[in-house]
Amino acid sequence: GLLSQRRVIGLSAEVIGNLVAELGPVWQARREARLSARAWQRALGAGAKYRLVFVDRLWATLVHLRQVTTHDVLAAWFEVDGSTITRAIGETRPLLVERGCRIGQGQRLSTLAEIIDHLGASGQDAILDATAIRVRRPAAGRIDRDWFTWGKSKWNAVKALVFTGREGRMLFCGAVRPGSCADITHARQSGLVDLLRHGPRVSILADVSCQGLRLPHRWVDHHSATPEVPEEPAILVEQYYTRQRKAHVSRRIRVEHGIAPQKLGALARHHGRRELLDDTIRAVAAS
Repeated sequence: GLLSQRRVIGLSAEVIGNLVAELGPVWQARREARLSARAWQRALGAGAKYRLVFVDRLWATLVHLRQVTTHDVLAAWFEVDGSTITRAIGETRPLLVERGCRIGQGQRLSTLAEIIDHLGASGQDAILDATAIRVRRPAAGRIDRDWFTWGKSKWNAVKALVFTGREGRMLFCGAVRPGSCADITHARQSGLVDLLRHGPRVSILADVSCQGLRLPHRWVDHHSATPEVPEEPAILVEQYYTRQRKAHVSRRIRVEHGIAPQKLGALARHHGRRELLDDTIRAVAAS
């Protein structure tokens, strides 16, 4: 059956079963609440029944998120109308977004505030990066057309904040901004700087693009992580800083390992609507 085809979405039947057990009751409760909120002239639940049970709806959503499968293909696969697939994905994707990233047995994080509180309570370090995802170019004549141009390669892209633990476990992925947004501006606009300034003391490994935030003892970038250099000839000082940069990069490489499964799959390039990309990123990371 579909559940045995692990290669389609990379999840085992056991994980799918856990998702169904966890999200199924939530989906059913929201459906009943939505139906009860309207005035009906016949009994609640009467009329045509859903042709897709929740397991099929979840499966269609996961295939769409991870394989970028179009709604028409999924509709032909499940032998339903395309609008049924669209409605199923629209109802199921928010459940995955709210689920958050798993960091331990029965513990999940879904917002930046929860990440900072967890790091402060556990005393663990985290690694921060901003990853670019290619998107469709906005139509000609739109005033925001150039906002999505990523300066490094001139791609049309959006950037998402990525938090991982020291071992590379994904903690958070989201808070998207247009590709032209600088990393330091991205951190400010997402509310991360305010959380670090007023929240618990944490250590975050960031790259040189985040220098200048001036958050002593709460932020570790390339320069603040470098101790004082003794007075030596200029060439020795340069060699010292080169070694420090390499050591810092070797510690931060784990963030690339954490985002790699998403970037090699559905998030290598986003062909859908840009306004849905933030939910898509969070849903993929949570599943």
